[in-house]
Amino acid sequence: MPTLQADLFYSFRSPYSHLAIGRYRALTQSHAVEIALRPVYPLAVREPDFYGWSNPNWLPYLMRDVARLAEFHGIPFGPPRPDPIVQDLATRRIAAEQPYIGWITRMGQAAARRGKGLAFAHEAGQLIWGGAENWHEGDHLAGAAERAGLDFAQLDAEARDNADALDAEIAANQQALEAAGHWGVPTLVFQDEPFFGQDRIEVVKWRMEQAGLARR
Repeated sequence: MPTLQADLFYSFRSPYSHLAIGRYRALTQSHAVEIALRPVYPLAVREPDFYGWSNPNWLPYLMRDVARLAEFHGIPFGPPRPDPIVQDLATRRIAAEQPYIGWITRMGQAAARRGKGLAFAHEAGQLIWGGAENWHEGDHLAGAAERAGLDFAQLDAEARDNADALDAEIAANQQALEAAGHWGVPTLVFQDEPFFGQDRIEVVKWRMEQAGLARR
């Protein structure tokens, strides 16, 4: 039984990524496919001016849409506390100091180095987007790492001590995403074909079945 391979481009700040990753993780558990996590920095880091010109209905609609999709799929959801991006939502201004997003994204890449990025991002995402308060403090992330089969102390140390190398890998992830034909997350790339959005999972599975996807 061949094991198929795919890449998932993911942002820890993206609620749609949160809605997708658990379902992709479940797919790897039920079927013979491995999905490598490719973390990228969110749009607020890559294109901070985007939030200045977007329609004022964009953010309220996004939060309404995400909440109902989470309810539809039975996925716990709550606004992140704190937001991984420090931002004034009234003005859309992105703060110069960003203490969270670099740290959590680098830990995600460190987990991906160990072949457990999908599991870590899913577990951490359930804290960030699942309503946990102060997800960045205490033993929250240590528990997420343990549930993913990882050592939090190792991830944390690597994220802090090897930041430049991890950032280079994250930048390469972004380049690979764009080379595959998209720019946003969540995007799964299978056999050089991009599938953007949390609503493409059934289409992804259908395409994989055409390539011989089998149950474990």
